[in-house]
Amino acid sequence: MNKKIIGVILIVAGVALVVWGYDVYDSAGSQISRALSGDTPIEAWIGMVGGGLCVIFGIRQLR
Repeated sequence: MNKKIIGVILIVAGVALVVWGYDVYDSAGSQISRALSGDTPIEAWIGMVGGGLCVIFGIRQLR
């Protein structure tokens, strides 16, 4: 039972992180930065990759 609760929490947190990371990636300041220097903000990478990993670990906990 506890593993399932942790799994659901990880999935919800992971989805929230992915959405936040995408919002950072798609923000106006980030678009200007990417246009000028080609760099993606590290916060966007942390959110999207970290969120994806949380979702994967959450799904594994549900099994």
